[in-house]
Amino acid sequence: MTTDGQPIPVIIDCDTGVDDALALLFAVRHPGLDLRAVTCVAGNTDVDGVVRNTLTVLEQAGAPDIPVARGAARPLIEPARSARHVHGEDGMGDIGLPAPTRAPADVDAVTLLRREILASPRPVTLIPTAPLTNIALLLRTHPEVTRNIERIVFMGGAVACGNATPVAEFNVWHDPEAAAILLSAEVHITMYGLDVFQQVVVPGAEVRRLRASAEPGARLAGDLLAHRPAAPDVATDSEAGGIGDAGAVCAVVDPAGITTRLLPVEVSLAPGPTRGQTIVDRRPRFGESELHTGTRDLRLVDVALDVDVERFVKLYLTTVEKVAN
Repeated sequence: MTTDGQPIPVIIDCDTGVDDALALLFAVRHPGLDLRAVTCVAGNTDVDGVVRNTLTVLEQAGAPDIPVARGAARPLIEPARSARHVHGEDGMGDIGLPAPTRAPADVDAVTLLRREILASPRPVTLIPTAPLTNIALLLRTHPEVTRNIERIVFMGGAVACGNATPVAEFNVWHDPEAAAILLSAEVHITMYGLDVFQQVVVPGAEVRRLRASAEPGARLAGDLLAHRPAAPDVATDSEAGGIGDAGAVCAVVDPAGITTRLLPVEVSLAPGPTRGQTIVDRRPRFGESELHTGTRDLRLVDVALDVDVERFVKLYLTTVEKVAN
C-alpha cells in the first residue's frame, strides 16, 4: 500500500514464462497492488506465446479485465533467443493449460505503457520481469513518461554469477542495449538480480499443498512451482520451487524484505564472454583506472544484495491463496 492506504499502481512487463506467471498470480491477488496493465515481450518464448500465456494466467487467477498488449518480437539488435529448455515448449512448463478466451488490447505494448502511465492518477511502479526491450523503446520514444513513474523494479542482472553465461543473467543478456538504456533513465531503479532471485524457495510440502487446492489460481501456482526447481545450492527438496520473478513483485509490496545498496551499475555491451554482464561497482573508493583516465557518470541503482527468504515465502503463499475479487 502507499502511505495513504491506497494500492500501488503497477504495470508488469513480462515474457511469461513459468516464474513470470507466478509473478502475475501474486500481483493480481495482493490487495496492496493495482495491476493496471501487462505488456509482453519475446524472451522465455516467442512474443505471441507470451501473450497467450499471460491471458491464460490472468483468467486462471480470476483477474479483472486487465489490458494486455503485444510488444517487441526480438531484441533491439540481436535475434530472439528463447529459454524453452527451462520453461517448456509452450513457455509454461507444458502443463496443459487451456487456450485463453480473453483477447489482447488493440494497441502495441509501448502505446499501452505510455497511455496507462500518463493516465494514472498517481505515479506508476514498473516491474519488468523480462528482457527490457519494451521498456527501452518506451523510454526512447516517450521520455515524458518518466514524470509519472515512481520507480522501476526490474528482475535482471547479477552481482556475482550469471545463468545465460558465467557472468550474464538471461534478461540482460537477451538484450544488453535495452538494459543499458534502462540503467541510464532518470528514475529510481531497483535491481532484483540473480543474487536474491535464486534464494526464495517454497518448500516441497507447501508446493504439494498448493497443487492439491480446489482453487484454480492456487493450484496453478503449485503446478508452476513444481516445474521450477530450486537452484541446486539452495535446497535439497526435489519438490521445492523457486518463486523467481515473483520476488521482484514481493519487493514492491514489502521493500524491507530485501537488503539493497545504492551502487553504480553498467552493462557490458562489447562482443565476447562478458557481453550482457551487469558490472556493479562495490568498491569503497576509486581505483587506478579512475585516477588515470577520469570517472564516468553512471546512474546509481538500488541493488538487492540479500533477501529475507522466510518473509517472502510467507508473503507469496498467503497472497496467492486468496481468491481474487
